Amino acid sequence: MFSHSIPPRILPGCRELPTVGPTSLSGKQVDTPQEALTVIDIVLRELAAQSYVSIGRFLYSPDFRKPQQLGGGLESWRGFYQSIRPTQMGLSLNIDMSSMAFIEPLPVIDFVAQILGKDVHSKPLSDADRVKIKKALRGVKVEVTHRGSFRRKYRISGLTSQPTRELNFPLDEKMNMKSVVDYFQEMYGYTIKYPHLPCLQVGSQKKVNYLPMEACKIVGGQRYTKGLNEKQITSLLKVSCQRPREQETDILQTIQENDYEYNPYAKEFGISVDSKLTSVDARVLPAPWLKYHDTGREKEYLPQVGQWNMMNKKVINGSTVRYWACINFSRSVQESTARGFCQQLVQMCQISGMEFSQDPVIPVYSAKPDLVKKALKYVHSASLENLGGKELELLIAILPDNNGSLYGDLKRICETDLGLISQCCLTKHVFKINRQYLANVALKINVKMGGRNTVLLDALSWRIPLVSDIPTIIFGADVTHPESGEDSCPSIAAVVASQDWPEVTKYAGLVCAQPHREELIQDLFKCWKDPHHGVVYGGMIRELLLSFKKATGQKPLRIIFYRDGVSEGQFYQVLLYELDAIRKACASLEPSYQPPVTFVVVQKRHHTRLFSSNHDDRNSTDKSGNILPGTVVDSKICHPTEFDFYLCSHAGIQGTSRPAHYHVLWDENNFTADEIQSLTNNLCYTYARCTRSVSVVPPAYYAHLAAYRARFYMEPGATEISKARGARSKDGSVRPLPALKEKVKNVMFYC
Repeated sequence: MFSHSIPPRILPGCRELPTVGPTSLSGKQVDTPQEALTVIDIVLRELAAQSYVSIGRFLYSPDFRKPQQLGGGLESWRGFYQSIRPTQMGLSLNIDMSSMAFIEPLPVIDFVAQILGKDVHSKPLSDADRVKIKKALRGVKVEVTHRGSFRRKYRISGLTSQPTRELNFPLDEKMNMKSVVDYFQEMYGYTIKYPHLPCLQVGSQKKVNYLPMEACKIVGGQRYTKGLNEKQITSLLKVSCQRPREQETDILQTIQENDYEYNPYAKEFGISVDSKLTSVDARVLPAPWLKYHDTGREKEYLPQVGQWNMMNKKVINGSTVRYWACINFSRSVQESTARGFCQQLVQMCQISGMEFSQDPVIPVYSAKPDLVKKALKYVHSASLENLGGKELELLIAILPDNNGSLYGDLKRICETDLGLISQCCLTKHVFKINRQYLANVALKINVKMGGRNTVLLDALSWRIPLVSDIPTIIFGADVTHPESGEDSCPSIAAVVASQDWPEVTKYAGLVCAQPHREELIQDLFKCWKDPHHGVVYGGMIRELLLSFKKATGQKPLRIIFYRDGVSEGQFYQVLLYELDAIRKACASLEPSYQPPVTFVVVQKRHHTRLFSSNHDDRNSTDKSGNILPGTVVDSKICHPTEFDFYLCSHAGIQGTSRPAHYHVLWDENNFTADEIQSLTNNLCYTYARCTRSVSVVPPAYYAHLAAYRARFYMEPGATEISKARGARSKDGSVRPLPALKEKVKNVMFYC
């Protein structure tokens, strides 16, 4: 254990999401082939799949719980996830609760009214209305209602540009034309009531059929696959957010309703299922002591239940901001209001321990959001002129609350064109000045400007095992992929690496675009032949190793690599490729340079939940009813032969906490379980953007933020993914992202 800490507490009886298993495998360590797991999974799903809507490994039903309306013709259905996993106990059945947006089974005309937010029974639709409806309805299944009990189903392929009353179609090969209105009257005795509305187009492009909206109803059980708006997301989160006690009750109820004990398919295959949750032993790792600046009243602090604040504390390394400016893109914010907000923010930065000039280098500049590039260039050049050639250091930008592509365009121009650090603030925060908000923004500004907010006291005391003894660099890496349905947008890879030792708190970041949905990070190491310089080496690992050497004066003698976003099926493919790239990057600096590497995959998207064995025990739960921050489980439910553990490093806010799953795939540094768990947990208290321990180790978190930021670099307007379709060049290769300016990439610009 790290000194300066209390010893870990043992929590007996921490309960995991239900486990089950064939009795023949219970308690035995077996190398179960994936095919066998798949077979058992299919067998246990079969009965439920007959009465539920199956989406991947999720099963949903409107009968599970009454659907809740989300607005815009959508409703939430409750369901559950089910999968079989090999564990140290044999096989476990994982069940997790879920909510998903489905299209309400409404008459199409009512759905359209909800989409547009207005009555459509009397007035014709505008072109903009038609575009909106076409986008919402394309691909949706409908059934006809004008033919009595005959309910034929169709999939919508489009929408007519003309109203129904103007539509004619060829009745036969001789091209005798008939109107849609007359056809429905003569063929079905159906009088179309709303001929001013367009018709739905169904069928193939060659043979298009027209169906009046009023004669169609949406088929139930269709998942909504397009993007939700902010209101719908809020409503869905509200429905799906459950406290641990409620979540556990729902899981047990699901097991009961599925009645695995009497499942005929399970019986036929000789599978028995334990209907109780599995009880596992857990430890609670202690919080680390944090070091703040000696001029603050609280120089050292021990966080309580995963959270603290900046009262009586000053950042350990305050940055200096001499030259700053403010640009206001919000029409509702007057110049005097913007000026007052900036003064409050400056004051908070000063209180936090930064040196911050009181006045901007030019007066607050107001600009229109659609002229962002022009406005930024003006402020940059005007500041340059006022400062006699010295560079502007920080730009504070006030944005409208709903700013569309403005935020992304601003970040792209500042970070890849002007080399300018920026801090954006929304209008709602400018009007309602909150001290906690200002304190959080001050923390972000400090690290963006090269400062450090806090460090682990044990790091300064050289007491962290396998980090403090020799220069150690910690990497975080992640790849983000475009939304489903986008088939040409590139994936974005990001790698960050610590630039300070022994503190391990500052992280520089690099980003690159790579082929669509490619998980292996392509640019970790590169080498090419140059006609003038021979073989040239490059890549993100090499560049970050060099920047570590430049920042610390020493080359790293140990590498710890946290890799986010890898599914279990890709573990060893990613390990082999990326470990090889790390090796080559090191050898490119010196042939004999091969520091030992520990490669850890971090997973957040899994379905294991941990509950306290007693929900009323305040010694084993936080205020939200979740397990305590620092809770770690490394037995029973973990892999039977590999080195993995579950760590809940954060305090719950709402809903049920999801522990992070760490899988040590490669370890040349010979970490003990206690050492890697303690290091990971302690690092979670050093996240720069807030005074809370976070749920994922910060380098992995930072890599995710950097990758997300880089989506905005893919050409003007690329914040709307559809406009990024030009990301591939003519020869099929991925067009590289614009390079980050040197001034930007060596600081935590992504925070």
